[in-house]
Amino acid sequence: MSKLPSKASIDQELIRELAKLLSENDLTEIEIEHDQLRVRVARHLSAAPTTAYVGAAAPAAAPAAPAVEAPIDPAKHPGAVLSPMVGTAYMSPEPGARAFVEVGQTVRQGQTLLIVEAMKTMNAIPATRAGIVREILIADGQPVEFGEPLLIVD
Repeated sequence: MSKLPSKASIDQELIRELAKLLSENDLTEIEIEHDQLRVRVARHLSAAPTTAYVGAAAPAAAPAAPAVEAPIDPAKHPGAVLSPMVGTAYMSPEPGARAFVEVGQTVRQGQTLLIVEAMKTMNAIPATRAGIVREILIADGQPVEFGEPLLIVD
């Protein structure tokens, strides 16, 4: 039976370097495995970087958190417009120009909602359906990930 390394034998410098890589490269998670040691470092956009250690044996279950109503995932909303690529989202065609759309505005299918810049190419993101813009989930100039919900059109 394998024994987990003690806290003292975990390479704290390695964890610091992985956390630094997360920040420098705007990543959300890094995981490495060597022999029977696996280290995963992850961060949430609303929280500071966190670290988790998983060895050869499964860790004990964490105590149950109090029941809290989970927020609805915007990506699962039927009117969610998802980013088709990794890039930077812009709400207007150029700095200082009027935004393509605003909350409450009626849009038609195919109308440009915003643009995502990827590899110095501006990609228009069209409405996949006609409706009303209910919510804009990103800020102008914000980096976005593939599949990330950008806005909701009902």
